[in-house]
Amino acid sequence: MESGAPRVKNKNPAPIQISAEQLLREAFERQEVAYLPPKQNISDLEELHEYQGRKRKEFEEAIRRNRLAMGTWLRYAQWELDQKEYARARSVFERALDVDVTHIPLWLKYLDSEVKTRNINHARNLFDRAVSLLPRVDKLWYKYVYMEEMLGNISGTRQVFERWMKWEPDELAWMAYIRMERRYDENARARGIFERFLVVHPEPMNWLRWVRFEEDCGNLTNVRNVFSAALDALGLEFIDEKLLVAFAKFETRQKEYERARTIYRYALDRLPRSKARLLYKEYTQFEKQYGDQVGIENVVIEKRRLKYGNILAEQPHDYDTWLDLIKLEESTTEAERIRDVYERAIAQVPAGDKKAWERYIYIWLNYALYEEIDMRDVERCRSVYTNCLKLIPHKKFTFAKVWLAYAYFELRQKNLPVARRTLGRALGTCPKPKLFREYIALEDSLKQFDRCRILYEKWILFDPEACNPWLGYALLEDKLGDVDRARAVFELAVSQPVMETPELLWKAYIDFEFEEYEFAKARQLYYRLLEKAPHVKVWISLANFEIAHMEEDDEQPPSDDKPSPTAILRSRKVFENALQNLKTQQLNEERVLLLEAWKHFEQLHGDASSLQSVVSKMPQVIKKRRKLPDNSFEEYYDYLFPEEGSEKEDKMRKMLELARKWKSGIQNKAA
Repeated sequence: MESGAPRVKNKNPAPIQISAEQLLREAFERQEVAYLPPKQNISDLEELHEYQGRKRKEFEEAIRRNRLAMGTWLRYAQWELDQKEYARARSVFERALDVDVTHIPLWLKYLDSEVKTRNINHARNLFDRAVSLLPRVDKLWYKYVYMEEMLGNISGTRQVFERWMKWEPDELAWMAYIRMERRYDENARARGIFERFLVVHPEPMNWLRWVRFEEDCGNLTNVRNVFSAALDALGLEFIDEKLLVAFAKFETRQKEYERARTIYRYALDRLPRSKARLLYKEYTQFEKQYGDQVGIENVVIEKRRLKYGNILAEQPHDYDTWLDLIKLEESTTEAERIRDVYERAIAQVPAGDKKAWERYIYIWLNYALYEEIDMRDVERCRSVYTNCLKLIPHKKFTFAKVWLAYAYFELRQKNLPVARRTLGRALGTCPKPKLFREYIALEDSLKQFDRCRILYEKWILFDPEACNPWLGYALLEDKLGDVDRARAVFELAVSQPVMETPELLWKAYIDFEFEEYEFAKARQLYYRLLEKAPHVKVWISLANFEIAHMEEDDEQPPSDDKPSPTAILRSRKVFENALQNLKTQQLNEERVLLLEAWKHFEQLHGDASSLQSVVSKMPQVIKKRRKLPDNSFEEYYDYLFPEEGSEKEDKMRKMLELARKWKSGIQNKAA
């Protein structure tokens, strides 16, 4: 063919290749399909339809197995909504409602689907069905009125509310109706709703809601009318103090103080005490701001006096209430009334053990202090103390605080002989450690040390097992500079066969010798104590004692930051002896404590070799089992010391050797 000839067009051109994926994507963009499957799973629209059919079949099978499983219905309907198959989803919802028409989540899901797809008329019909079938479900009504108000259908919203209110719902539903009317400035309609609301729910709190509404509207006359209507409707039986307080506060804000005072007095006169606690508090605050403070205080005092009187009439031995009544009366200025209350209180003598007398005695003590401090009547105060001491059954028990209070009272009156006689009489009648201690402190402050010695001796005779009298006696002699007498007292104390807290006494004795620089005697005391109680803490204390002082035979004096080498050797020797002693007694816990203290000592005062020597003695913690009496087992931790470990290994090696010899002997006999 020549180059200039025209080109002939091909009559059968090749078809344009369009993949299934492109077709599926175009259908998805046109919203013909609602699901775009992965490339590797679905290759064309037929496979998509096959997938949807298979999924629906799975849901239908699940429903056929259990029609009452509402979760399956909800998932089925939601899946159809995701596929944008709204007719199928509606069919699923209707079938589910045929199964259980009272299932609230199903209704809510159905309603939400219709509202989201903007099927408003169908949603209204569905709402009408729902609230007709389930009129007591407030959530359905709330969603119904919310939809109508969002659509701007205010008249329709009002009609729905009216249908709802015919069922007399709770307070929140009525308040929602009122708030809707207030949003559109329909105050007259809201007032009418309040009138119907209070007929259904005439609680005081709802009346207060109406009051706040009228006050926000600025109609003060209506506020008073509402309060008056509330008082008439509720009556004294059901009226609440909060309503009366709110009425009085409203009048106070309007500066109608006489009206407010009248309301408060009306309420206080008619309401019982148990229902008027807030009223008393608010009335007191009101009078402090706008009225006569003296008058309201008198009212409050009378009410409290009446309350305490009622309690004491039923429980005359309630001494806490007597004390409260006495405190109330002391806030007034009538001395005769106060004394009368005291006399009535002390006339209620308890009939029981000491525990029943404990609060009763405080009434006597307060009575005496009142006469001494407030009334300054010395003779009457002395009479109160003497009568109280006569009343207490000292053969059974006594109260040291009463004896001491009387003695100090006589001291304040500068009657030292009487105070001494009182304390001596107390010790002769019923000696107690507190009485000895306070009497000795009194004589010590007066520098009467001979009397202190006598009192300490009597205390020791009374309670020779107590540590405090011995210790106090020795410290007194030490303070007076009589070292020999102090040492003799300490010796007598530590030689007692039985002592309550002997460790305190031994420590004080050792500290006494240490402060007197009698190091040899202090060391001797340590070893005497170790003979009686070889405790690990005593060994550690002895080791610390050895490095805390310098002996005459020390070759080198101690430096500023380190003790002398001789002192370190002495202390290390104590640690060695202590470890051997505790090992002999098989006290593993104490050995560990001692090694820890020894290790710390070597870290401060030793060298690397001595520290390594102590570290090599540290035990290994091992876990063991032991059998309990109930044939069960428990695990516990024990310590394996290095020297004990080597001994056990030697024993085990010997046992194995004997076992081999025994086995070889048996084999030789058999051969």
